[in-house]
Amino acid sequence: MPFASLNNKLVIITGASSGIGRSCAITCSQLGASVVLIGRNPDKLQSVLSALEKGDHSIYSVDLTHYDELEKLVSAIVDQHGKISGFIHSAGTELTLPLNAMKPQLYEKLFSINVIAGFEFVKYIVSKKNIHEDGASIVFIASVMSILGQPAKIAYCSSKGAIVSAVKAMALELAQKKVRVNAISPGIVRTPLVDEMFKSIPEESQKSILDMHPLGIGLPEDVANACAFLLSDNARWITGTNLIIDGGYSAK
Repeated sequence: MPFASLNNKLVIITGASSGIGRSCAITCSQLGASVVLIGRNPDKLQSVLSALEKGDHSIYSVDLTHYDELEKLVSAIVDQHGKISGFIHSAGTELTLPLNAMKPQLYEKLFSINVIAGFEFVKYIVSKKNIHEDGASIVFIASVMSILGQPAKIAYCSSKGAIVSAVKAMALELAQKKVRVNAISPGIVRTPLVDEMFKSIPEESQKSILDMHPLGIGLPEDVANACAFLLSDNARWITGTNLIIDGGYSAK
């Protein structure tokens, strides 16, 4: 058996149309999972679907902040594919604004996607009628900013910090259902958004960011590999943790 085999597991991934979510979907399919891709852009989801290993995969184009639709969505997935063994909440948004420019609706928007949507999804996944008899593994993509501060990142840092705190409580509450819950906190990862950011800043600023990461900027696959391990049965004694994957950024 491969170190992180996901054979016969159904894994749902939010934010699957790009970046870390996309890489998680591809990696999970390569390890034998049936993958359900969740995102807002159907064309991008279709592109990711075509990149997966052959299997019983599907896409659902939805707005995760429509909370009242999530229960029906989870039921539809189970009706089509069977019971759920894994969930990765990779959907998220970022905001850089100083405190005096923040508005309540901006906090609400950030938390609705980064935090509440994932929690609501898990609530329905762990229902007895939806969860696999052998249990399941839940992985939230947080950020190294969940444990570190940065000016003008109050909303983002607090939303990711909320995930890390909630994972501990959720892990304790759901252990009786054989559900493991963990977070992964990446540093800066080479995604299309990050590439665009690098193009827009001076070379000196680029070098400064690179120097913050002793092992360099990460790739989406670096996070996806860790997600796959946490989803696998080889991580069966790991729950309530926050795995930091940041190329040494937080060690400095």
